[in-house]
Amino acid sequence: MSIELKVRRAYARIADADRPEVWISLRPLEDVLAEAATIDPAAPLAGLLVAVKDNIDVAGLPTTAAAPSFAHTPEQDSTAVARLRAAGALVLGKTNLDQFATGLVGTRSPHGAVRHAFAPDRISGGSSSGSAVAVALGLVDVALGTDTAGSGRVPAALHGIVGVKPTRGLVPNSGVVPACRSLDCVTVFARDLDLARRVAETLQGPDGRDPIARPVEAFPAAPATPRIAVPTPEHLTGMADGWAQAFARYVDRVRATGAEVVEVDIAPLLEAAELLYGGAFVAERTAAVGAHIAQHADLVGTDLDPTVAGIVRAGEAVTAVDVFRDRERLDHLGARARELLAGTTALLTPTTTWHPTLAQVAADPVGANSRMGRFTNFANLLDMASLAVPAGTVDGLPFGVMLTGPAFSDRALAALAARWADQAVDLLVVGAHLTGHPLNHELVAAGATLVGPAATAPQYRLFALDTVPPKPGMLREQDGASIEGEVWRLPASGFGAFTAALPQPMTIGAVTLADGRVVRGFLAEPAAVAGSREITAFGSWPAARRAGLTGPVAASPV
Repeated sequence: MSIELKVRRAYARIADADRPEVWISLRPLEDVLAEAATIDPAAPLAGLLVAVKDNIDVAGLPTTAAAPSFAHTPEQDSTAVARLRAAGALVLGKTNLDQFATGLVGTRSPHGAVRHAFAPDRISGGSSSGSAVAVALGLVDVALGTDTAGSGRVPAALHGIVGVKPTRGLVPNSGVVPACRSLDCVTVFARDLDLARRVAETLQGPDGRDPIARPVEAFPAAPATPRIAVPTPEHLTGMADGWAQAFARYVDRVRATGAEVVEVDIAPLLEAAELLYGGAFVAERTAAVGAHIAQHADLVGTDLDPTVAGIVRAGEAVTAVDVFRDRERLDHLGARARELLAGTTALLTPTTTWHPTLAQVAADPVGANSRMGRFTNFANLLDMASLAVPAGTVDGLPFGVMLTGPAFSDRALAALAARWADQAVDLLVVGAHLTGHPLNHELVAAGATLVGPAATAPQYRLFALDTVPPKPGMLREQDGASIEGEVWRLPASGFGAFTAALPQPMTIGAVTLADGRVVRGFLAEPAAVAGSREITAFGSWPAARRAGLTGPVAASPV
């Protein structure tokens, strides 16, 4: 597929998704196409489509941090964006977030709460909410976020995608609106672990602008027989129903690969986590944007989120003595944590503890948020690398786990996650199982994650079947056309359960894609489309639906 066609299809998907709260600004299609025409096809990330959290500078687009009164238009890209563009990536726009990157829920924005990609009554997770949803919906290939308390990991877990939080300082923060300057990390969301890591490594290395950026040190390899720490049972209480059991199943998978699993008391890490918002470290947020909030106090409740304003201004009461006391306390907690984790390769935990509804967060915005960061808040305080990966579903919603290790363990964590990944099957869907369509929940419930948009080779015909809900039937024919759809990746166990429940006349067979890949896909029995309206000319089920399913009635299905 050409880069131009890929861009055009992405903008069509953005329009079809109808999720305006995901974006704060979107580049005009013509501008992106003009930039696409200049890309060297041999560039390492040629044609990769990117969304950028709106606290990260993109030249020519306003940076607002989800506060319109804070808006300014940078003339220079942030280092992270500049490095992506130099590698051939294309930025489509800036995404919504919890204002000033303060929150793990994705609801604290005057641009509206960012709803979950597949369960719109639930939160997306934050603060990198729009970035995660843009990836989960397949609107972009990857997205940049930031992570201070878990913002690059929590929304990844809630959507069944990958969230990479590099070692602190590996990616320069030049051109990033600070939340906590000494702790912030630019992060990467993707639907594929290898792609996420490739992009993360493209971003790393000092830039001569960020004074606390760190050079890339040697990344230790994961041992053949890793020793994996998991929390003792008392630290796994209070999670959503079924989550402890889902975590136990993942731990069993880890053991089955030959890894040694040991229980560790992680109380010192959890105590350190409380310092991020409950101690003097909140004053770093005040140093970052407190003056702006104080100067625009009359905008609290409209332009400025009241919960965010309250958190940021709380740092005004912190004294220098408080800061040094909490730093000393953190030093002792870090030493104790390193002692407890000595001899282990990584710490394995759930990524978060629950997935609340929008109503639950609205009823208790601070309390609901605080539950989200139990296993994430300590990582940056204690200078640790972390990686969030999918681990199945619970009650039809994604469940995720997280690997956390010492600074510069980034590659080892990724290698371990790849080692433990469930076998997967790629499935092309072209009808009612597409994102936003009535049967999509069946895929999500089976543990599927979206790989991205795709199209068949020009060997297929599409028909509108008389079913409830409406769905198409696809036949393979040499004189056919290319049909657009989506590829979803299911764990082998989920694929088996999903296909076993398929009603007639639907079947699963081998489908050839336009790029030559062969995947599993929905097909219909020829007899099932007899007399059905052919909609091949529309090129896709959504296009035919938008047009009212008009088209020639098939004289014969074959």
